[in-house]
Amino acid sequence: MDTQTWDALVASMKNAYTADLAQGRAPRPVIMPLVRGELVGLVWLRPAKTGEDAMTAIVELSNVAAAAGADEVVLAWDTQNVATECGLPVIGPAPCLNLVHATKDGHVLHQFPCTHQPVKATPEGPTMPEGSGTVEGPGTVEPLWLPAPAPQPGGELAPPLQAALTYSFTPLDLDHPSPFGVTVLLMEDDGYAVHLTDSFAL
Repeated sequence: MDTQTWDALVASMKNAYTADLAQGRAPRPVIMPLVRGELVGLVWLRPAKTGEDAMTAIVELSNVAAAAGADEVVLAWDTQNVATECGLPVIGPAPCLNLVHATKDGHVLHQFPCTHQPVKATPEGPTMPEGSGTVEGPGTVEPLWLPAPAPQPGGELAPPLQAALTYSFTPLDLDHPSPFGVTVLLMEDDGYAVHLTDSFAL
């Protein structure tokens, strides 16, 4: 993957993270498979119950990558969200947007720590009581990005995230004329949000 593509994916994930916080939602894990440097699309995690179901859902993000024959994947998630949903200990800084770039030969973990701060009131925003500087209530938090640590080759990942990377490069054994197409449709039926680029659209 070239630097321009990587920078675009990082910017896109930061914007999505900010938008989720503004809506009062926890950012969901998302996988971005690539084939020969070209983005296949983005797949967001399906709704899942806390614990085993959430871990299974994260691992199953790999299905589209495997079906597409991806040679690279980028997986993005929020540290606290994955720990809470899966019932696992927090690994690394939190809150933190993580992006891991992986090939079948290994991975590099990139962390973008932040703090969540109340959104300042703006003249266009809600009318505020005299002397109030912030908008209270849900959906009024934004990330303040902190200095990012150096990328970590082989950085520690929670088990379901590591498994998702491993299975992304394990060919699917599907007896179907269009394994990619049927995989996308099955995942959409399960509740995953799948957005394919024009080159890979069904």
